[in-house]
Amino acid sequence: MKQSAHYRYLRIAPGILLFPILSLTAKPPIPTPANTPVLGEVEPWLFKNILKAKDVDGSLAKVYQRKDFRALVKKHDLRLFGGPMVSSVTENSIVIWLRTPQPETIHYTLFNSLGIPVGEGRAGSTSEKNDLTLKFQIRGLFPNTRYKYALADSRGEIPLENASFRTAPSKGQETKVRVAFGGGSRYNHPKERIWDTIAKREPDIFLFLGDNLYLDDPQHRNLQRVYYYRRQLRPEYRRLTSSTAIYAIWDDHDFGKNDCAGGLDPFKPDWKVPVWKVFKENWANPGFGNGPEQPGCWFKFSHGDIDFFMTDGRYYRDFKKGTMLGPVQKQWLLESLKASTATFKVIASGTLWTETADKGGKDSWWGVREEREEILSLIDTDNIGGVLLLSADRHRTDVYEIKRPNGYTLYEFETSKLTNNHTHGTKKEALFSYNKGNFFGTLDFDLTPRDPTVTFRCITIDGKQVYELPLKRSQLQEK
Repeated sequence: MKQSAHYRYLRIAPGILLFPILSLTAKPPIPTPANTPVLGEVEPWLFKNILKAKDVDGSLAKVYQRKDFRALVKKHDLRLFGGPMVSSVTENSIVIWLRTPQPETIHYTLFNSLGIPVGEGRAGSTSEKNDLTLKFQIRGLFPNTRYKYALADSRGEIPLENASFRTAPSKGQETKVRVAFGGGSRYNHPKERIWDTIAKREPDIFLFLGDNLYLDDPQHRNLQRVYYYRRQLRPEYRRLTSSTAIYAIWDDHDFGKNDCAGGLDPFKPDWKVPVWKVFKENWANPGFGNGPEQPGCWFKFSHGDIDFFMTDGRYYRDFKKGTMLGPVQKQWLLESLKASTATFKVIASGTLWTETADKGGKDSWWGVREEREEILSLIDTDNIGGVLLLSADRHRTDVYEIKRPNGYTLYEFETSKLTNNHTHGTKKEALFSYNKGNFFGTLDFDLTPRDPTVTFRCITIDGKQVYELPLKRSQLQEK
């Protein structure tokens, strides 16, 4: 059996046939050029010793003591092997995630905007248990305030770039909030500069809406982890995550395989929970579904007077049974949406909401019309104002109007070509449809006017704005 560009094979024992661990639809990894600082040398080591090894549960935690790996860490002075990443930001607290190249105890120092220390403490220790990652919370902060931070290990202060954050405003506070978002970010060396483009716009929040990495192999955690490592080692990515609140949900390519549906059983197929555990290792969301009894990646968070409902459309998807979310998540979404008193409510999905979605709805909300209608009807009947729909999956940017016969027109903003090369054709049914190059979306919320506004923009990898749509809060309410 020959090895092709779309297969990687693994020998399970001497004399036993190799078997594929990437399907025909999977995208093979794009190697980082050898002359790239750090990754040009570290990545081949990771590929050889973790990704291509026999242990499908391979990880950094299992190989960090090897002499050749320690030599690479020393040569490149790798104090962190990922992060820092800011997440779970509230008006008085934040969570910071990081990964070290060996077990390490981390301390932090907090500074105000003038550079004066205002707090310090022991963040915690990394260990093999969570693949050398650490998530720690800093409390007692002031709302809507800019802070800087420093991290230190056993050798002293760790060099960092863009190590700052702004806490969330208080609910009802009249202020401005910028949210950037997108999906479709296959690891692609020439396109990784998009993270700097996003960071330069200084968003308060970045939402990863799925296909954040093209893993396409739920059976092999070694592959999944290596793909996370290489992205987390990118300096451009680290400059974004160290200064912006990061939140993530998955879609098919970073949960299972193309167009996959996990099914209603929380624990079957057997690969679902292990994939979920790897996801939890690498993000710092405020929640991951309903925990071990009901795994998933859905969660809710608030940022001032904006509520975000991040949905999981893969783990429990079963189109034959008419569900995208499964009963537990659907009940959570309906109850949370009904209870929200925020000025704006953002419902994020990995796939399209519009009835004109690609594939006739076979991989979108239009494929579960009754469940979709149940959610949208609640918005109508309970007159839940200020709802915006976000989505990803298709390799372009779209803006759709979803007309509601008994409610206000809903607006959907889809974008999913952060770093991908592959492009999907534009849609004539959209208000705006764009697929040239690479891009992301932003939502600028202005809560200072009597009639608050939100403005969607499509921004290219080079920082050029190609579209703008302003909306007033009064437009997002049944008269």
